[in-house]
Amino acid sequence: MAHPVMFSDDDPGLAELRAIALVLPGAQEKVSHGRPTFRAGKIFAAFGGSEKLSPGNHRQVPSALIFTPEPVDLPSLDRDPRYFVPAYYGPFGARAIDLDDPEVDWTEIAELVDASYRMIAPKRLVAELDARAS
Repeated sequence: MAHPVMFSDDDPGLAELRAIALVLPGAQEKVSHGRPTFRAGKIFAAFGGSEKLSPGNHRQVPSALIFTPEPVDLPSLDRDPRYFVPAYYGPFGARAIDLDDPEVDWTEIAELVDASYRMIAPKRLVAELDARAS
């Protein structure tokens, strides 16, 4: 049974996230479990999710960006109240931030997506990204 679509193209932050993610080499968008995911082989960013508050109790965050930070960045992200551990992805090192916030720093979001991409994408795609910058 397919999951129902749980987003709309006009959701806060989705267009901006697409613009950031889909310019990366080999990046593709695929709907999985009813939500947009951005992949370069594996998922490097996802839009929308939830936070597990206690067993059986989740807080829905439909405009969340879920990403995989570098492990060295986890302590600072965990101290920042804007970030949370997303359900399902969190045990694998992912963190999330709600994009439905007028104070969102899109430069910071682009840096998070870039770092997540570099953690997940194949080396040849990361090399292609680096070649673009030179």
